[in-house]
Amino acid sequence: MKNHVTVGVDGSDESLAAARWAAREAVVRQVPLRLVHAVDWLLDPVLPGVGRQDADSWTDRAVAEAAEELRRRHPRLEITTRCPTGRPAAALAAEAVDCALLVLGSRGLGGLTGFLLGSVALSAVAATDTPVVLVRSTGEPDTASESEAEPGAGAGAGIVVGIDIQEACDRVLTFAFEEAERRGCTLQVVHTWKMPPAYSYVPLFDSDNERDIQRSVARTVEDMLLPWRRRFPDVDVSTGVYEGSASERLVHASRGAGLVVVGRHLRHSPLGPHLGPVTHAVLHHTAAPVAVVAHP
Repeated sequence: MKNHVTVGVDGSDESLAAARWAAREAVVRQVPLRLVHAVDWLLDPVLPGVGRQDADSWTDRAVAEAAEELRRRHPRLEITTRCPTGRPAAALAAEAVDCALLVLGSRGLGGLTGFLLGSVALSAVAATDTPVVLVRSTGEPDTASESEAEPGAGAGAGIVVGIDIQEACDRVLTFAFEEAERRGCTLQVVHTWKMPPAYSYVPLFDSDNERDIQRSVARTVEDMLLPWRRRFPDVDVSTGVYEGSASERLVHASRGAGLVVVGRHLRHSPLGPHLGPVTHAVLHHTAAPVAVVAHP
């Protein structure tokens, strides 16, 4: 049974922010937390003058210090640690197999240091079917304690979820609704649409047709949400249906949000990991934590 939250740590501010977020999430879910530090020494050799024993000692210390801080913040939270060897992305994906949620730190576009940044984080996201949350460090002190992470806390920071009515979004919606129910917060559902390219060649296009399409899409979204509204009657849901760019709308809606939820296709490209342009843009341009949920 997937009954714990896993977070990757490497001693960086980004991974510490992720660990703090993951600890609060574990408290809300009432499940254990696992701290994982994975380093491929063959691809990431120790610094000149630093022996392997020193490097191993640093690894153990980084994990121990993170665990110690989190135990002070959340004394009732069960915390375990693991230090697997191997390529970091593959090791993190392997650790995610038996957990309910994998949490990683990220600076977003431009981060150059730390194994949880850049291609490693993106590869880990693309390599697992488990939902992954990427947390960006704000650079500000985090003083939240266990009392602030109880179920129902954080109602002021709602959840935003992006959906596509042309695709199966069951896993994405279930994750978003469950998170909103746990937190006792609002859920904003965002969908965007675009006029068919052929309409750009119509010289006298009737604007009423555009309004009709808008209303039709909005009804489809509401019909799509109906099973989840019935399943989660206590979740306060709002919908936003817009014409235009999905990534721009999601980034705009994410301002002030506690979590943004997006999907990615469960497919494997011979060219490497593929997250899709909308998910990729949201990961790089959203300050809020972003949950990536794999779906068929």
